[in-house]
Amino acid sequence: MPTAPRPQTTDELNQALEENDRRPYGRTRTVTAEELVEAAEQFAEPVPLINALLELQEAYTYGSEPRKSPVVFARLLTLFDEQPDVFDARMRHLLFWRFKWVAGALRALPEMPLTSQRQWLTEMRSRYEKAGLGLQPYYGQAYQLAAHTGENTAVAYELWAARTRTQLSDCEACEICERALFHLAAGDDKRALRAWEPVLAGKESCQEEPARSVSHALLPLLRTGSVEQAVDMHLSGYRSCRRNPSMAGEVGRHLEFCALTGNEARGLELLAENRNLFDEVDSPLDQLDFLTGVEVLLQRVEHLGHGDLPAAGYSGRTWTVADLRAEVRGRADDLAGRFDTRNGTTARSDVRRTRLDRAPLLDALELTLRVRSLDDVAAAAPATTPSAAPTPRTTAPVPDSLPELILGARELDHQGHPDARACWERLRTLHTARGYTHPDDPAVGPLLLLRADLLADEANRAGERDEYTDAADLHEEAAGLYEDAGAPAHAALSRACALLATAEIPAEGDGAAEAKAAELTAAHASMVRLCEETPGLVPELEARLLRLRATALGLRLQASGSEEHAASVLAEVALLHEFAARHDNDGQVSGALLLRASTYAISGDLPGAVAEIDGLLDRLKAHGPAWHVPRTLGLRGRLQLGLQEPQSAHASLSEAVRLAAEWPLGTVDTARLHADLAGACMHMGRHDEALRHLTRSAEQDLRRGSRTEAFCTYSNAAQLSLDLGRVEACIALLDSVLAEPDLVAGEVDDRLVAQLRLTRARALYAGEDLKAATAEFVALAAESAGWDDDPGSHAMIAAETAVLLGESGEFDQARKVADQALAAHAQDPRFEQISSCLRELARTQAQQQGADGLPGARAFLAEAGKVADEARAAGYESRDRSLDTALAYEHGRVNAYAGAYDDALASLDRALALLGEPGTDEDRAGEWAECVRLAGAVQGIYLERPAPALARLDSAISRLTALGHTAEAEPLTALAGRLRDEQ
Repeated sequence: MPTAPRPQTTDELNQALEENDRRPYGRTRTVTAEELVEAAEQFAEPVPLINALLELQEAYTYGSEPRKSPVVFARLLTLFDEQPDVFDARMRHLLFWRFKWVAGALRALPEMPLTSQRQWLTEMRSRYEKAGLGLQPYYGQAYQLAAHTGENTAVAYELWAARTRTQLSDCEACEICERALFHLAAGDDKRALRAWEPVLAGKESCQEEPARSVSHALLPLLRTGSVEQAVDMHLSGYRSCRRNPSMAGEVGRHLEFCALTGNEARGLELLAENRNLFDEVDSPLDQLDFLTGVEVLLQRVEHLGHGDLPAAGYSGRTWTVADLRAEVRGRADDLAGRFDTRNGTTARSDVRRTRLDRAPLLDALELTLRVRSLDDVAAAAPATTPSAAPTPRTTAPVPDSLPELILGARELDHQGHPDARACWERLRTLHTARGYTHPDDPAVGPLLLLRADLLADEANRAGERDEYTDAADLHEEAAGLYEDAGAPAHAALSRACALLATAEIPAEGDGAAEAKAAELTAAHASMVRLCEETPGLVPELEARLLRLRATALGLRLQASGSEEHAASVLAEVALLHEFAARHDNDGQVSGALLLRASTYAISGDLPGAVAEIDGLLDRLKAHGPAWHVPRTLGLRGRLQLGLQEPQSAHASLSEAVRLAAEWPLGTVDTARLHADLAGACMHMGRHDEALRHLTRSAEQDLRRGSRTEAFCTYSNAAQLSLDLGRVEACIALLDSVLAEPDLVAGEVDDRLVAQLRLTRARALYAGEDLKAATAEFVALAAESAGWDDDPGSHAMIAAETAVLLGESGEFDQARKVADQALAAHAQDPRFEQISSCLRELARTQAQQQGADGLPGARAFLAEAGKVADEARAAGYESRDRSLDTALAYEHGRVNAYAGAYDDALASLDRALALLGEPGTDEDRAGEWAECVRLAGAVQGIYLERPAPALARLDSAISRLTALGHTAEAEPLTALAGRLRDEQ
């Protein structure tokens, strides 16, 4: 099916070829190129057909279709032999250049005999000699064939490397890579890296470089100790080749790098991202390279005992790691065998075996901000237990005897001991198993009692996940079972829990806080009645009811913020404390003291709260329970942060994290601890440590099922990473997060996903990947146009998108998107962003197009003028210079770029008048000085009026120097010196 209307004229064909040339390599570009060749055949003249065939061969070559490239080239060569004069200098250069492409395509096909390849090289040499061209490119291809087969490599290398480069030699970057690979094959990592230095440093590049060199250099960098550089190269290099069929081998080496550095989980993630390569790579040699890298990864994962994990593989079925490894091994062995049979050597199998036998280079290397293990992947896999019930890290031995297990679980639960969770989990498994027989033991009680216990535990876990509706329903169901089992006191406790869970269900709309306070007041009153009316309340259960009563009033104080509610909380806490102390219930004494400290904190008495916490910690050290210590330290850390004591907070929170690791998962809210630690680190300027804690906090939230909170924290971590200039780390983190299944499936709030994508787009721009950044911004602008409830965000996104389109030279599209931003701004003003967008578009258009772009640039500035008028009328004050000042300065720059120097000078003088005197502020002085410098340059250089320009500059230099702004005066002094020299 045609992808576009068939060109009817040669002009239309040329335009279509240019449009196709801008497309990324892949099926769309290739199919279009095939259609354009068919269209070109309708014209009597050969030039259109030559151009179309050149485009088609390029699409096949970089689309990883080596079988088709030589066929197209044969047609081109026939046309050249028949009508050589038709080929202009460009076509002739491309024709002779692409002899190398055909040589590479033939090497990649195991069915192509060596004799045919050598015949082709002979043909290439003959053609080059006949055309009077240097033979270095021929010797380069001869060396690459020798390196591929493993025969006479050193001799072939010397014949090529010792020759002088010609216009048809491979680019510097590609030749550097070949030299480096020669040294690498000889086992000389250091020499290979020295050869690679210009490419790895970004001094030499091309279509495939530095991505190709980077993938090969990763392991040598590690082996020579350049670990940080290897990490940076992996992040930037992988992004350059991912999902690209013509760079499948490079992707395979990045997977191998992950496998050998303890990043197997990241390797599986990247494999999933590149699943298309299993089906879209038509080059057998690239397939072999890719599959070997895949097998290195899968082999390592299986060796670590995770062969049953899901893995992304060939389409049409689901795969485990073990199954996919077996499939990949069979296919790769077959490919290597076919190449070796064709070559008459074992070179390809030897290379493959070397990669597969390589031992890990590092046990663990932090490649990205999101450090995940295979255990994390296993916990997220569908076949495992839900994340709501994580496996404890440290638990006491679970009794084997069923009566002991039931009684032990109840005793631990009464204590609030973390090990109760493992006992309940074991009991839940036994109870739901076929053939379960309940013990006939009076001490254990009836089966109904156990079922009520299990429901109560399930309800408590739902509450920990903030699933309050489910928690309330489960507690009510448990209460009914307790009643039926003859345990009214336990039923009362479950009903009290249900009351609290119901009151915790978030209210919506105006007056939500008041409604919640009223719910909690009613819940407390009902709990009081339960305490008074329930028969047979033992001290342990009564203490738990008193704790729930105090908690309800504490939550009411938190919701209302009313000081009058504080006294009732403290009274209830005192009642709990006295009762628990009288009955030697250390856990509830601790709970009472913690509630009292929290009440002081909510009431604004932070020093009093810290004093209470310090006393509680002393008591916990003496009497326990020990599992309360991490939570108490966490609260102290938060209070110390509130008191602007970040170092003390850091110490408390770090100790809390350390101690929390000694207890089962879920005992302490470690996600909150890490988030608070990140805040302390930020106050102390320890930004890298803050990043680590943010990502750990997010991962903890993911494990407990709090996915929205996790994604919000990841968003904050990504933004911080970007602010710190860690661009590649930011992109890698967001790529990983955005690949989460629920994000991909659209099950997460679209605004949160948009924020993640927006940060990624900004990071791509900061990383100078303008094409990818623009594509993401354009997509976000289109999506946010439908946000009727949030036009301000659409205005911001559309404004940024328009600027990027302008930088790409697409001013017509930029104008349309800027109009969208203006329309959204009219509904929800964003004066600063819209004005900046329009000014930037004007500057970019004038800078790129000169005088031709002046009308369009002035139109943007006219819109910016209207925005400034609106801002003035609305009483808006910008954060820095006024919008009018910024606009006047931009008029000056735009006119200067377009050659309208008189207008430029007038605008700059207006900007200076609006700025006023430079003053003592450095930023203001710097802005003033830059405006003077530009005015001096326009006046002295472009208008050729050096005398008034020097007077302007000398006066400004004196004023700045007198105010102590010597650094700001330096550019003016340099310009004045230049003007005097030219006089």
